[in-house]
Amino acid sequence: MAEYNFREVEQKWQQKWAESKIYRTDVDPSKPKYYALDMFPYPSGAGLHVGHPLGYIASDIVARYKRLKGFNVLHPMGFDAFGLPAEQYAIQTGQHPAITTEENIQRYKAQLKNLGFSFDWEREVQTSDPKFYKWTQWIFMQLFDSWYEYSTQKAKPIEELVAKFEKEGNRQVEAACNEDTPVFTAAQWKQYSDTEKQKTLLKYRLTYPSEAMVNWCPELGTVLANDEVKDGVSERGGYPVERTMMKQWMMRITAYADRLLDNLQKLDWSEAMKEMQTNWIGKSHGCELDFKVQDQELLLTAFTTRPDTIYGVTFIVIAPEHEWIETLTTSEQKKDVEDYVEQAKNRSERERMADVKTVSGVFTGSHAINPFNRQPVEIWVADYVLAGYGTGVVMAVPSSDERDFRFAKHFDLPVIRVIAGTEKLDDPTEVKHGKMINSGILNDLDSRHAIKKAIEHAESEGFGKAKVNYKIRDAVFSRQRYWGEPVPVYFSNDLPHLINEKDLPLELPKVDEYKPTATGEPPLGRAGNWLYQGKYPYELTTMPGWAGSSWYFLRYMDAQNEDEFVSKEAARYWNEVDLYIGGTEHATGHLLYSRFWNLFLYDRGFIFHEEPFKKLINQGMIQGRSSLIYRVNGKNTYVSKGLIEAHEVTPIHVDVGFVENDILDVENFKQSRSDLLGAEFLLENGQFICDYEIDKMSKRYGNVVNPDDIVEKYGADTLRLYEMFLGPLEQSKPWNTHGIDGSFRFIRKFWKLFHDDQGNWIVEDQPPSREEWKTIHKTIKKVSEDIERYSFNTAVSEFMICVNDLTTLQCHQQAVLERLVVIVSPYAPHICEELWHRLGKSGSITQTSYPDYDSSYLQENEFEYPISINGKMRTKMMIALDMPHADIEKIVLASETVQKWTEGKTPRKVIIVPKRIVNIVV
Repeated sequence: MAEYNFREVEQKWQQKWAESKIYRTDVDPSKPKYYALDMFPYPSGAGLHVGHPLGYIASDIVARYKRLKGFNVLHPMGFDAFGLPAEQYAIQTGQHPAITTEENIQRYKAQLKNLGFSFDWEREVQTSDPKFYKWTQWIFMQLFDSWYEYSTQKAKPIEELVAKFEKEGNRQVEAACNEDTPVFTAAQWKQYSDTEKQKTLLKYRLTYPSEAMVNWCPELGTVLANDEVKDGVSERGGYPVERTMMKQWMMRITAYADRLLDNLQKLDWSEAMKEMQTNWIGKSHGCELDFKVQDQELLLTAFTTRPDTIYGVTFIVIAPEHEWIETLTTSEQKKDVEDYVEQAKNRSERERMADVKTVSGVFTGSHAINPFNRQPVEIWVADYVLAGYGTGVVMAVPSSDERDFRFAKHFDLPVIRVIAGTEKLDDPTEVKHGKMINSGILNDLDSRHAIKKAIEHAESEGFGKAKVNYKIRDAVFSRQRYWGEPVPVYFSNDLPHLINEKDLPLELPKVDEYKPTATGEPPLGRAGNWLYQGKYPYELTTMPGWAGSSWYFLRYMDAQNEDEFVSKEAARYWNEVDLYIGGTEHATGHLLYSRFWNLFLYDRGFIFHEEPFKKLINQGMIQGRSSLIYRVNGKNTYVSKGLIEAHEVTPIHVDVGFVENDILDVENFKQSRSDLLGAEFLLENGQFICDYEIDKMSKRYGNVVNPDDIVEKYGADTLRLYEMFLGPLEQSKPWNTHGIDGSFRFIRKFWKLFHDDQGNWIVEDQPPSREEWKTIHKTIKKVSEDIERYSFNTAVSEFMICVNDLTTLQCHQQAVLERLVVIVSPYAPHICEELWHRLGKSGSITQTSYPDYDSSYLQENEFEYPISINGKMRTKMMIALDMPHADIEKIVLASETVQKWTEGKTPRKVIIVPKRIVNIVV
């Protein structure tokens, strides 16, 4: 074939790779392992757009490169298949969500295979497959049967805790537990009934039922995670969300707060990602101070990291969810407080934490007594205080906290500036009224001493104690949905019990509808006679979407194992994920939960690595290039971009499918909508030119580009190269179909190194010249270094330079070209596999070795010297690097150009700076 037929070649090799199972991976102790992984997708009905494969292409390049470097590579793919969209579709249509999920998965797989990824599809997992979620349920059971011991920083079997209670009670037990856990002796424990013992153990288990404040969406009939709520409505559908107390299963992630924080330093993650998790965990040292409520027998306990600012407290703020709001609210303030609480309760904690500008609140009518100076301060309600962080009470110091200051200014509350030194901290006379000052009241050294003294004073007086606090809360683990993993729990005497392991998986029962019952029970309440052993009611909530995604990377290691979630052999060999690629939006969700589950499984000896993901790269977003046309206001007339100056117009998005190189296909566009049939289109030079803007790729903007269309027109290899060429992987960049032509031309130029214009094979087995060797070895060095540092765009640039140089050199030497084919193959596997076999190779290119570069060819033996005369550069000359200075001077002075500028005069001085410059002073 004269021209490269990418369709024929790509279909040919995709079929051969599938038939030969070339990417199948097994444990092989004789080889070093490498585990390359992408965050697995949720298979939506819309399929992939060109932004989705960005990370997959990058990980595939690394996976292919590592195979060539001699590694045994695990590179799997699967689907995060439970989720709300499939359930909502089921509610609307009555179709079982498993059906639409399977249809969507098949579409995704076809699209992924079309791009030539080196996935081992025999290891595919789907979180909605009972064979997979059997093990999700099993992990839940291990968590239920475990507790966390702080002294050893480790999760342990619950039987060990029971043994401690029987021997010594719980006074000496350092464990993660509920705050209301009573202290008891061994004798008291033995006197407890079985029900009392089980209730006590629930206060220690790593997963447990509890009343929790949740985001309840009545329209969706389910609890939503914080990251599924935005501006008081559900992210999906935009339905109102209420904050309410509800019985939920919880995961005691707080037990792991310190380890989750400390281990971040071991990870090769971006500092921005580490900071997000650090802030989410939110560890802080300080103390709790008790403020007595005036005229009531109530104590409000506030956590503060700066007790040294106690004399600057001018009001107290409590969260809208605080349990004592009704008691603290006076009759005069009742309506205002109730109205505010109703409005505030529907904002998620995430929104309230992020909103630093809004000032809102209401006075309860009550006062509290400052324990240091005995002065009364007002008690307010405001939603910038969270019930779940600290005690839900804040002592407001507007002189040293920006949010407190804005609150005080807004409601005309006092601002007191503390000017005391550390020695006079407990002297209330050292307080003056004044204006806000910029930062702090003491320098760092003094503030540390003052904080220490303040805590000591509070503890000695009995109204405070030192405390380490965390922002992170135990994770809500229940969803009032159908399409999720059933919780393997039944109830007897209102207590939860695990089903027998032999009864796993507990599969989703059939229901008549996929929405809550008329009495408000979750959809599983519709399952007729769904009872354990025919008599015990099951848990009716299902697990959240993050359950399966918190461990799926472990299942890939041993995906077909029916006896274990992963064998010890596979877990030891594959160990942690070496490279994980996915979005930053999962920073405080999936990435935190998976670290938690991984640490737990490590503690219990099921796996052998503490952290799941060694190297994490957050790929940027490929943005859409939206096409705009302009409609003349008040008319059914549209004007080309260059004509808008003469009209008053409104921009309108038009689907990019009607646009090529910014030129609108007017006739096809007219046929797409009935209101356009009679429209007038004003052209310029016979064409209708569109404007454009950069947006998020979305159907809303009509800028979604289907990768199938690109592959059909240009080929998968071109798409792979172009997405990498767009820019650094971590940065967002706009898609521009115009630019893909450059990658397409490169593919054809690469092909022509091996063929003449008639398609004849022109590769020769002749010794390459030194310049040809230099070109390929320079490329090998640069590209391998680029891949090792994940700089994929610069590697593509280097390929283009290399092919241009070899074309100029008219290089058709097999020794050079076969090396080039190998190093290009991770980026463009189809064309390289074809060329590899045309070069006479028998095995797949994936089974060869990555070439080493020869540094001797990279040593420069010449340098292009700038020749400067009296400080001005007049010419350049190539001169051998080993030439003596006397010879350099002779050659330079003999040059016609130099003779011209020196006018035949004898130079006073010739300065030669090796590999820099030759300067002639006349």
